[in-house]
Amino acid sequence: MGKYFGTDGFRGEANVTLTADHAYKVGRFLGWYLNKLKREAGDNSPAKVVIGKDTRRSSYMFEYTLISGLTASGADAYMLHVTTTPSVAYITRTDGFDCGIMISASHNPYYDNGIKLFSADGEKLGEEVIALIEDYLDGKPVLGADKLEYATRENIGCTVDYTAGRNRYIGYLVSLGVYSFRGVKVGLDCANGSSWNIAKAVFDALGATTHIINARPDGFNINENAGSTHIEGLCEYVKQNKLDVGFAYDGDADRCLCVDENGEVVNGDKILYIYGRYMKEREKLVNNTVVTTVMSNFGLYKAFDEIGIDYVKTAVGDKNVHDYMSAHGNRLGGEQSGHIIFSKYATTGDGILTSLKILEVMLARKAKLSALAAPVKEFPQVLVNVKVGDKDGALSDADVAKAVKSAEKKLGSGGRILVRASGTEPLIRVMVEAESQQVCKELAESVVSVIKAKGYGD
Repeated sequence: MGKYFGTDGFRGEANVTLTADHAYKVGRFLGWYLNKLKREAGDNSPAKVVIGKDTRRSSYMFEYTLISGLTASGADAYMLHVTTTPSVAYITRTDGFDCGIMISASHNPYYDNGIKLFSADGEKLGEEVIALIEDYLDGKPVLGADKLEYATRENIGCTVDYTAGRNRYIGYLVSLGVYSFRGVKVGLDCANGSSWNIAKAVFDALGATTHIINARPDGFNINENAGSTHIEGLCEYVKQNKLDVGFAYDGDADRCLCVDENGEVVNGDKILYIYGRYMKEREKLVNNTVVTTVMSNFGLYKAFDEIGIDYVKTAVGDKNVHDYMSAHGNRLGGEQSGHIIFSKYATTGDGILTSLKILEVMLARKAKLSALAAPVKEFPQVLVNVKVGDKDGALSDADVAKAVKSAEKKLGSGGRILVRASGTEPLIRVMVEAESQQVCKELAESVVSVIKAKGYGD
């Protein structure tokens, strides 16, 4: 991770840690850099950058400042307006853009925001380019230039309304529907975020009886007691309305969690099991391997072992999952939190796509979601987030390390503890898995108390 960019872009509180000036400079550098690459390749046409945003009040501010920076450097900016992160990745790679930008802080509260950058291939922008952007933000010379030139006269960039791109993405999702959803009662929780004007259109087009909640964004209510981070509302809604299944997205809809017909949560681990097994049964699971992260539950691995599916564990972050999948040709990977990557269809996690794939399995196997998820018997797990001012300091502290070692010794082979820094927030995450919830809580607290006693956390 860099100084500004973490595992999922440049994220922080709007106009506090991520300011309008930051956004302008990111746009200035990208426009200049992308045009430089094109000129070196003998192409004098302006760089094309496509931009989407979520429903936060500050997203408009960041959209305008990014566009100002891009056009000042001679790049053309194409606006998708309010849309999902995976739609930006899709349109970037399919419509010939040099770069894609999504303005979103994903599952964070409304007062945060973020800038996610995609390469021409629709993948997270490479670390080498991110490093150059960070140097420019810090006022350092980049690629031999002390100062970036402004575009002038006919070389100044323009803005283009590109709502058609968002509509094309909707059409793409609909085209992936293998079965008609007619007669299926589906609940969607759009988190008052990016999926509010997309998800229902997709399910309606495929014939589902679609019920939707939290689809009235006002700039401030994104993720507020809604979506995949507050799924209890959808659980109750599915039970009360006797729906067949429910799907909850986060603010930018790159993740999805499911709710079965009984109102029980089906998380990312169980989604990986359900679709991994479905792929294996059809001989579609390349390398017979599913890519997970270190946060996945022991119960998932036990369930995979029972049906003969191999697995690997990467560091947390859908970028790490994607990078491994890309390097080894895997078709399925993801995170417990609901970032699921189907590499045949997308380069990033896509919540709506995940919904379609889970419904496909339900219809193909003529089974309820609860039955499909039942083989995964999860170990009790506790995750405690500690807000800290110095993530690196807390992780390298000798007393914290000693507390972690002590917890590991008590767990033995009957569980595990994982202490890591969040890649997107000022948090240390302490996760414990054990054979009982009480042991999880006690050991997690034993580490958290040391972090706080040493003055790192609130």
